[in-house]
Amino acid sequence: MVNIVGNGEAMQRVRATIARIAAHRTTVLVLGESGTGKELVARALHAESPRADKRFVAVNCAAIPGPLLESELFGHRKGAFTDAVRDKPGLFADADGGTLFLDEVGELPLALQAKLLRALQDSEIRPVGATESMRVDVRVIAATLRDLAVEVAAGRFREDLYYRLNVVPLVVPPLRERAEDIPALAQHFAGARARLADDVLAALAGQPWPGNVRELENVIERALVLADGDIDVAFLATVMELSPSARFGDRVDDGLSIKKATRTLEQDLIRRALGVTQGNRTNAAKLLEISHRALLYKMKEYGIS
Repeated sequence: MVNIVGNGEAMQRVRATIARIAAHRTTVLVLGESGTGKELVARALHAESPRADKRFVAVNCAAIPGPLLESELFGHRKGAFTDAVRDKPGLFADADGGTLFLDEVGELPLALQAKLLRALQDSEIRPVGATESMRVDVRVIAATLRDLAVEVAAGRFREDLYYRLNVVPLVVPPLRERAEDIPALAQHFAGARARLADDVLAALAGQPWPGNVRELENVIERALVLADGDIDVAFLATVMELSPSARFGDRVDDGLSIKKATRTLEQDLIRRALGVTQGNRTNAAKLLEISHRALLYKMKEYGIS
């Protein structure tokens, strides 16, 4: 199946569910932790469906401010608001005939949830500033890492929309529950650039990966970028120390001061980055995702040579 790597029992169940429901227009709610590959599952559903030759349109509902999201989803008419200098079709119209993937749907404001519910029920949308609705043929796949049942109970998510979205729930398991797939995933991410040895793959499979597939991909990419030769277990251990999951694993908290903890963490990460890059400050700054100037300032502040 398109781009889905891993033959463990958990992913076989995911594949089987995709195969059963792909041909239907049924709304699907993809559930799973951050980094598990929910969008990849949505794309597989689209690719296996009769809509595969039409557009797959994805939007992260948490990444767009609420006031702009209505226009982004449903479009607007010229003059509907100050910056509306021309008509805009919106993502529902862009996905007409195809699939619209609403990632982080739990972040939608309540007012916008009502408009989404109508679009799902009636297959109609009304752009901002329009006086008439327009028909659309869109299959909606939504995803969330939130427990929407809890959000409904708290009054933050509409119950009727929840049931409309949750026609077919599809759970993407976290990586820790499918460790048997880690070697195949790691080699997939390494591609033709490196052949990972069995002991390296075993070491990767033994990690908890709280950041899931996304974290594993980042570690492999970092190792490939920094390696001068073959990637062995010792080098892999050094690289993995720069992952978020390794930053707090064995840290003993000696107080509740955020300021002190932050300083300790920054010093630790700077030393690790300099160790991985063999003292190359430019590359260390890239690993730390700060500017070279900021790194030099912090090294001076913490007395790191």
